[in-house]
Amino acid sequence: MKIGLSRPRTRPPRLALLLALLAIVSTTLIGLATVAAPPASAESNGVGTTPAMGWSSWSDLRNNPTAAKIEAQAAAMVSSGLSSAGYVYVNVDDYWYDCPGSQGPDVDSNGRWITNTSEFPPSSSGENGIEVVADYVHSLGLKFGLYVTPGISDQAVAANTPIAGTSYTADEIANGVSETNYNCGGMQGINYSEPGAQAFVNSWADEFAGWGVDYLKIDGVGDSDIPDIEAWSAALEQTGRAIHLELSNSLDIANAATWAKYSNGWRTTGDIECYCGTNGAAYPLTDWSNVSGRFNPVASWQPYGGPGAFNDYDSIEVGNGATDDGITDAEAQSQLSLWAMGASPLILGTDLTNLNSTELGYLKNTSVIAVDQDSIDASRIVNNGNQQVFAKTESNGDVILGLFNESGSASQTVSVSLASAGISGSATATDLWADDSVGTVSGTYSVTLGAGAVQLLKLVPSGSSSTYTGEINAVGASKCLDDPDFSATDGTQQDIWTCNDGSNQIWTHTSSGQLTVTTGGATNCLDVAGQSTTPGAVVDIWPCNGQTNQEWTVNSNGTITGVQSGLCLDVVGQGTANGTDVDVWTCNGQSNQQWTL
Repeated sequence: MKIGLSRPRTRPPRLALLLALLAIVSTTLIGLATVAAPPASAESNGVGTTPAMGWSSWSDLRNNPTAAKIEAQAAAMVSSGLSSAGYVYVNVDDYWYDCPGSQGPDVDSNGRWITNTSEFPPSSSGENGIEVVADYVHSLGLKFGLYVTPGISDQAVAANTPIAGTSYTADEIANGVSETNYNCGGMQGINYSEPGAQAFVNSWADEFAGWGVDYLKIDGVGDSDIPDIEAWSAALEQTGRAIHLELSNSLDIANAATWAKYSNGWRTTGDIECYCGTNGAAYPLTDWSNVSGRFNPVASWQPYGGPGAFNDYDSIEVGNGATDDGITDAEAQSQLSLWAMGASPLILGTDLTNLNSTELGYLKNTSVIAVDQDSIDASRIVNNGNQQVFAKTESNGDVILGLFNESGSASQTVSVSLASAGISGSATATDLWADDSVGTVSGTYSVTLGAGAVQLLKLVPSGSSSTYTGEINAVGASKCLDDPDFSATDGTQQDIWTCNDGSNQIWTHTSSGQLTVTTGGATNCLDVAGQSTTPGAVVDIWPCNGQTNQEWTVNSNGTITGVQSGLCLDVVGQGTANGTDVDVWTCNGQSNQQWTL
């Protein structure tokens, strides 16, 4: 980790307008390979602007999560370098709470589930066991997630527990209709027209927020649970803590707009696990049929994902080798590629303490991660037997093309008309898995792929100036490159700030490599102060002068490098706060050096 340099400076308070603006920018459709417009009304809770990345306990640990096991996975996420690549969530799925039988989860004096203290013991000072684990996860610079299902436990209703902070009780809000809890049962619905119903969910959300929860998965969600999702969305927001809300599973596409309005993501299908291990063993985790079964959902759900709210195709089962994963290395690349083309959350299900070095390299491929983190859902442009091709157009005009051999048993040639991807002439192609040039392509492109294999290409149309105009988002902080206070003063150091579509956050990447911003009636260039090539050099604005310290290369792996220095545009000290300075630093693959245009 880089230690940030201290650069005290003063400046006037930001204009109040900046704090009020929040814009969702719809992108232009280009041919059939479209840049998907964000949902008309996406969840606006301040998180989930890019697809979530992390790990979940279900695939590997199933019904045996413990504090020690979760903490081991969190430590491995850091030591493996996955956290530096952007994987930050450590999520505990089912079985963290006491479940005595079919009468529903055990509850506290206010009707909320209680922690299984044998597996998640409290601290010596009495801190709840879940909070203990969350504290540890946070100490590593990661985020913590938890699991719940809709409704209220039968035990709360039977005991008629009071609702915290009110004069109401559990039996007054329960509707007596059975709710889904896959592994414990004993839940019933809530009548949200009754006084105290929202207060009950609020009290539960407050408890989770107090434990340090950053991500909440609600499982067993159906159309009848829309009132629950509305209630949980409001409850999490009123806590004042930024908590990602994810819904599961096989949600109804007819209600896609509703899922987008109230959550940050939703499972479009059933579980990806094959549940085919001997004697109930977790491994192998999946098989090719479960992965390839996502091609149609990725195509069908394409119109509904976007910043703030994403289609979720379930866990990435890559990392423990073909035998344990249940898919070959070629199929592992295909899973990651399909999820990236669909801008799906990348939530790992494999054992992070037992990673295969080859597949770890797949998971950390920054070029592929950048395809996912662009937040654009690809369109399917070829669906011909086992030939599958998806395409999407980036903000700067580059086209990402994913060619898949869906057959798990035989090689075949996959072909695509580049015109259907929005390319009328020729383009230069780069293979993002091989990190190698494919040369110039035009007309119809074909490639022979082995069973279950993929080729993931970045195509730069010939004659394209690669000019981009728009915001430049810092992946690690989810904030935008920003000219403070709309300054036009030479030498003003640049920083990051909450994205607001203000003119001081609208940058143009010119064909000559300059990054320009127009504020205060002047257009200036992003500049490395003093033409420095030393890590930690100040990045400021300066009148454009054609020198190489004002030229920047936007790379396919999400980094932006200075042409003169070769150093990466970097958020100082991995900061996430508004006003954190931007400098140049030795490229290291960390998320504070990842940017999306």
